[in-house]
Amino acid sequence: MSTLTIVWIALPMFVGFSIYLFPKLDRYLALGVALVSAGYASQLFMAKSPLTLELLDSFGVTLIADELSGFFIFTNALVTSAVIIYCWHTNKTAFFYTQMIILHGCVNAAFVCADFISLYVALEVISIAAFLLIAYPRTNRSIWVALRYLLFSNVAMLFYLMGAGLVYEANYSFAYEGLSNAPIEAIALIFLGLLSKGGIFVSGLWLPLTHSESETPVSALLSGVVVKAGVFPLMRFALMVPEIDPIVRIFGVGTAVLGVGYAVFEKDSKRMLAFHTISQLGFVLAAPEVGGFYGLTHGLVKSALFLIAGTLPSRNLKELHHQPMNTPIWIALVIASFSISGFPLLSGFGAKVLTMENLLRWQVIGMNIAALGTAISFAKFIFLPHKAQGEGNAKPGFWLAMIILIGGLILANVVYYEAYTVKNIVKPLATIALGWLAYFLIFKRLSIKLPRMLEQFDHLIGMMSLMLLLLFGMVFA
Repeated sequence: MSTLTIVWIALPMFVGFSIYLFPKLDRYLALGVALVSAGYASQLFMAKSPLTLELLDSFGVTLIADELSGFFIFTNALVTSAVIIYCWHTNKTAFFYTQMIILHGCVNAAFVCADFISLYVALEVISIAAFLLIAYPRTNRSIWVALRYLLFSNVAMLFYLMGAGLVYEANYSFAYEGLSNAPIEAIALIFLGLLSKGGIFVSGLWLPLTHSESETPVSALLSGVVVKAGVFPLMRFALMVPEIDPIVRIFGVGTAVLGVGYAVFEKDSKRMLAFHTISQLGFVLAAPEVGGFYGLTHGLVKSALFLIAGTLPSRNLKELHHQPMNTPIWIALVIASFSISGFPLLSGFGAKVLTMENLLRWQVIGMNIAALGTAISFAKFIFLPHKAQGEGNAKPGFWLAMIILIGGLILANVVYYEAYTVKNIVKPLATIALGWLAYFLIFKRLSIKLPRMLEQFDHLIGMMSLMLLLLFGMVFA
């Protein structure tokens, strides 16, 4: 298994650059790498114990591959496969598939890293590959959005690197366990870098513009898996160092509520989905010990929703009320919206129940508010008009991608089938019904437009300073 892990990590890099030698095989090679990742994740689910590797020596590269990693690797494999199939009949070049598969490999690496330097390398390469994918259309707008993302990521990782250096100074090791003996400033700096990279709380307000302005397949990748590369280490910290667990949970609740607070007022479909990416990452962090299952369901459903949004005749939700969409597209949209709202028969239900069962008492109110806000937000999609010959432009690979993603949402029910009790079923249904009622009575009639000042680049950088002060206070407490 050790040799298999090393080969699996290196494979995307080798294949990614090989695509330039065999450009006519670009899609096949990329899809093959994604399927290998799915197979590797399956091996992790069947393994009886976690795999721990120390390469070079005890102060070198440390890798941990366990069930938690398996959930995120499997998510990456399914989402990447669906996006490749979605792009199959488009005119994407070998360059696009090269960057996609390098991104895939580095995101996988982030899910098994257990030392700060390896994680730093993975996150930096992720930033470069994501930058190239966002800028792929080569329009002025896409280049600016990509540069904004890259500059913000680089600033965040500078803070992270300073924190990693302080951890080494205290422990003579870059291993994650060193956080238990690290100075306060080291924890605060590392957290600031990862919160910013992962789109958590106010540090994540870069995310709506980036995800909404990217091309449809790139948006699906970014929201489905890329942001989780910054979130996963926080979960690992919480599980390794008990003193850090409350900090992660606090940011989980705050992020879940902040995201829906913006989303319920948003009238742009892609921006609403982007704000819900922030909110759903909060659900992942709110209960770190079971966050892997929630990460899987969110990755599948959010990628599906972004791909569906790309087929709609307009991004403006008000305009969509006057432009009935094609009924099959609407059905796919409703299924995905039901899953993220927590409707039974889809894995979003089991993931929400499992998360709610593992919350601490002080988290319950905030997370229930976030769940209600999710139901309100996705009522905007569910109650859109549709007809048999409605509008909508589904690409040739769209439906096969939907089969992978929505099929995954249905099959993943087996992960926590114990959720299907009368009590567990009634509560989500009541939350969804209350959310729909609030939508029709209040939010459908509102036309409030929240200011976007905090999304401007200079304010995002300034917000980092405030977040650093907040983190110092939390860690000191």
